[in-house]
Amino acid sequence: MERQQAELEIRKLREQLRYHNQKYYTEDAPEISDYEYDMLYRRLEELEALYPDLVTADSPTRSVGGAIYNTFEPVTHPVPLESLHDSFSEKELLDFDRRVRETFHAPQYVVEPKFDGLSVALEYRDGVLVRAATRGDGITGEDVTENIRTIRTVPHRLTEPVRRLVVRGEVYMSDESFQQLCERQELLEEKPFKNPRNAAAGSLRQKDPRITAGRGLDIFVFNVQLIEGEVLTCHDQSLQRLRQLGFTVTPTYLTSGDMDRILAFIRDLGERRGELGYPIDGAVVKLNDFAQREELGSTAKFPRWAEAFKYPPEEKETTLLGIEVNVGRTGVLTPIGRFAPVTLAGTTVSRATLHNQDFIREKDIRIGAQVILRKAGEIIPEVVAVVSRPEEAPVFELPDRCPSCGEPTVRLPGEAATRCTNPQCPAQLLRHLIHFASRDAMDIEGLGPAALEQLLGNGLVRSPADLYSLTVDQLASLERFGQKSGENLVEALERSKENDLYRLVFALGIPHIGAKAAKLLCDTFRDMESIFQAEAEQIAAIDGFGAVMAQSVAEFFSRPSVRSLVDAFQAHGLNMQAMQQSHGTELLGRTFVLTGTLPTMTRQQATAWIEQHGGKVIGSVSKKTGYVVAGEAAGSKLEKALSLGIPVLTEQELLDLVSADEA
Repeated sequence: MERQQAELEIRKLREQLRYHNQKYYTEDAPEISDYEYDMLYRRLEELEALYPDLVTADSPTRSVGGAIYNTFEPVTHPVPLESLHDSFSEKELLDFDRRVRETFHAPQYVVEPKFDGLSVALEYRDGVLVRAATRGDGITGEDVTENIRTIRTVPHRLTEPVRRLVVRGEVYMSDESFQQLCERQELLEEKPFKNPRNAAAGSLRQKDPRITAGRGLDIFVFNVQLIEGEVLTCHDQSLQRLRQLGFTVTPTYLTSGDMDRILAFIRDLGERRGELGYPIDGAVVKLNDFAQREELGSTAKFPRWAEAFKYPPEEKETTLLGIEVNVGRTGVLTPIGRFAPVTLAGTTVSRATLHNQDFIREKDIRIGAQVILRKAGEIIPEVVAVVSRPEEAPVFELPDRCPSCGEPTVRLPGEAATRCTNPQCPAQLLRHLIHFASRDAMDIEGLGPAALEQLLGNGLVRSPADLYSLTVDQLASLERFGQKSGENLVEALERSKENDLYRLVFALGIPHIGAKAAKLLCDTFRDMESIFQAEAEQIAAIDGFGAVMAQSVAEFFSRPSVRSLVDAFQAHGLNMQAMQQSHGTELLGRTFVLTGTLPTMTRQQATAWIEQHGGKVIGSVSKKTGYVVAGEAAGSKLEKALSLGIPVLTEQELLDLVSADEA
């Protein structure tokens, strides 16, 4: 390869890797698979080896981990948390062993699973946990002590008062917890994590430890970084000592100097990884003797005494036997392929999502086709490619009517999803009920997801309108309810009947219509019947509405099922009129952008306060923005405001704007 061509490719690879590092480590939202990232990284290593004078200090091959969040306090690790060099073939592992044997005659190794989570360091003083930090860049991490304390397998106090101990472990999310989290995120219309590793990282970095506590995180501790008051001489001895002190260590490992035995262990582990219940993406081979580790030392980035073996994504060819259509809790129609069973990552796979109509058309998927399947992140089966297809079979098309309720399906402009918008569709009823009762919608206290699931399971609710038929006696007879809880819920339902109309409109779950848009709609048309009669062109004329939003509203209110539901609400006495709002004029003509967490007000409360005094809240910063109101952990909006010279206010300074005008 010509030097100039290599230089261009190196520059491009570095840009790609920095981008994907940001998505993976900092945002916990990867866009490519681990294998695709590893191949980009390996290609950069190869080119830098060919042209060492092109290597720079800031190359991704010379740095560890990711950037540090400003959400948490920085922590300097007393012992660096090094990364590992990756091998992708048995030959590369044998090359690692050969290099070690150039120094030591008969080395002994410890082989462990390579857990796929977030690496952390835990520090204990006199046997008590005093600090926990993420790996970060290997030198500096983030203080996540309070969040780590919520993990039940992290000992807060050791079984012995060791003077000082720093250990390294991997926080992970089990397969079961990951599936449960994805189901909850789908239910609440949140963007799901792509794999358990990112779910674990995102959960550990929550600002509120209560959220972390509810995510089902776990930990394996696999290394002693520092210990005072005693001497450990080898790695398998340290694992036994960690277990004695109360840590959960790797449940399976091998100590051996026989590379044939080591490779067989790694192969067996790879075949069983789908059965383990926790995510791994490879195996780690470590020199057992600590004195020998010290002698071999490290490169600028990797220890010379350890090597990671990464399992390639396993792919198998199979036949697409049929396609089913599932209706999710958000109303999205998902095509599910049924395949001739194959074994992938230790489990039998016979079903996989085909995502949406665009995916099917792009890959020209037809029933009877031969396809390549693999597991994304070792968890979720996916179709990689179509090998061959029967030409006589048509490309599969999603139905124009919902398989669950028979109502027409729609695909709105700009969306990949085909969905049923019937608010009474049985397949999505639980999601609609959760949204309906939520704080920004009807705000029905005591009617959370668990209570709603109980009501549905007992056949007491088949529509949001049925909530208003519930009696205290019905509720009191349910498990975990009682007379008082039943009375409180019925009272909360009665109070919600008096809500402003926009809350009910938002609660209906109209695609593309949030609480603010619902309020604009109701401020314009003033009552429910007028909204039913409004044409798309009239709705589009509302300041803040676009054509897509207007069309969504018009189509939604044209459905007979929506008319039936609203009539039921009206029969139960729900308010159908927009309330008269008394607005001040102190902030008239001024626009505000909110960013970060304010000390005493939620963002919704601050927005309502600004609007009550005549101001307007917008979502993005531009030269025309009047003020940016910034709270704790304000991000890019604050930076843009400072660069544009836009006034930045605290919450108190915002309140003072009205006080000053009143004075």
